[in-house]
Formats: sequence, structure tokens, C-alpha cells
Amino acid sequence: MDHTDVAAAAARIAPHIRRTPHLRTEVNGQPVVLKLEHLQRTGSFKFRGALNALIGGPQPTHVVTASGGNHGVAVATAAQVLGLPATVYVPERAPESKTRRIEAAGAKLVRHGATYAEASAAALTEAAESGARYVPAYDDPLVIAGQGTCAAEVVADVPEVDAFVVAVGGGGLAAGTVLGSRGRSVALVEPVDCQAMHDALKAGTPVDAVVNSVAASALGASRVGALPFDVVRHGEVRSILVSDQELLAARDLLWEEFRIAVEPAAAVPLAGLLSGQVDGKLPCLVICGANSDWVPA
Repeated sequence: MDHTDVAAAAARIAPHIRRTPHLRTEVNGQPVVLKLEHLQRTGSFKFRGALNALIGGPQPTHVVTASGGNHGVAVATAAQVLGLPATVYVPERAPESKTRRIEAAGAKLVRHGATYAEASAAALTEAAESGARYVPAYDDPLVIAGQGTCAAEVVADVPEVDAFVVAVGGGGLAAGTVLGSRGRSVALVEPVDCQAMHDALKAGTPVDAVVNSVAASALGASRVGALPFDVVRHGEVRSILVSDQELLAARDLLWEEFRIAVEPAAAVPLAGLLSGQVDGKLPCLVICGANSDWVPA
């Protein structure tokens, strides 16, 4: 995979997505660009990859996926846009703030299992038995290319950006950003104890990881995808860990300073910046999602 896959994805999905705005500002004296991807349709970047997966391959007759929330909303909405029926499996304790959006987009919601892995196994079984198109949350080249269109927009709109900072779950946005950033460095930020990419980079291969964070509903992959990992390990990347306390403080700062209300996962890049571990004279922080019932402290 390379940047040409991202360019092809951008052309496919352009009629349906929002070209989200950016905000050029400062945080503690550091010039930054905030890519306001929480304003994307469905409330997160996931719509890009889901739509590209459905448009870029053979036209399916039915769509199935599993999700902790944001990917499910994205697949349900992408299927609705294309006039396709969809079924979304979620863990039994998936946040109501996300499950109601899945159903509002017209998909059939199935609660199954205690973890994303259990929900995914059930969804894969249904897809295999019914012949439906299963849309992975991150371990798919079309999904990754779609997610990369977010960084590609920044490169086109603010070419002086010299680094990207992204939150990491299963690795789709991380890999897409490596491809879409055209060689710029990418800081991969994860919560402590929700650090599947960090552990994979340390081990040299995807490994099972602990999932225990306030941001786990969005970043709670127990193992990064093999394809995203392969893309990421060949990029100029740096792994950063932040605590739940740090990411929640960053979420509150986004509200206090910029009146940006997001889910905890979307504040993880800012937490990484505030930790002092991000390189670059003008980094871009991808504010990736806002699907939570959130009120300011």
C-alpha cells in the first residue's frame, strides 16, 4: 500500500463525506493544527474507511460488521447511503450513545459477548454463513486507505504541517495517516493499559494486549491488525503512552480553550502533545470522534 491508494479512496468517497475543517492555533505556546474530524458524518473518521470499503470492492447485497461503537455507526451509515441492509454486532456493554446511532442509521443491532473480539467472532460467523460482506474495523486495505484521506486533506490544506499526532486502537487510522501524510512523522498515542500498538512495536509483531481505559470503547482493540501494523512499522513513527488522567484533562482542555466537545479517545492526541513527547514545529492533532454523552466538568 502507498499514497496512491489514499488518493484513489479520496476520489471514491468525495461525493459523500465532509471535507472537515482545521483550526490553526497554539497550545501552551506550541503552534498546532487541529483537524476537526469529529465533525465528520457519523461523528468520527470511521465513515471514510467504511464507505471506501463498500464502494471500492464488489457491490455487496448485505453488510455485516462488529464494533465497539464508532465503526458500527460508520458502516451502518455507509450502508444506508448506498441502499444496503446492514447488521452490526457490538459487545453487550457497548455505550448507548453509540448503539442508538447505529440503530438510527437503519442497521440491525446485535449485542453479543463481553468484548469486541467475541462480537467480531459472531459477526464473522454470520457473514460466512450468509455470504454478506464483512467490513473489518481496521485490518483491511480499503478501510486503511479511506482513513488515510483525513491526513491527505491536511497535507493539501496545510502543507507546512510537519508531523501528525493520532490516537490508536486497532491501527486503521494510524496506518492510513502514515500513508496519507506523505512521509511526515506520525506520533501514535495510546492510553496506558490500552496499548496494543505500543506492545506490537515492542514485540515486533501484533500481540494480545490488556484493554483497560476510559477510552476503551473506541481504542479497545486487544490486538492491532496485521496489515495496519505492517504499514506502521515501515513509517516514521513514535509510540507515546498517556494515562487516563492525562487524556481526561486534555478532553476538558479542548472544551475550556476551544469549546470542542469530544469523546475521551479524541483527546488522546492532545494528551500526547501535552506530555512533551511530540516532535515537529507544526504538528497536526487529529480530533477523531465525538460519539459520547459528554458534559463539561
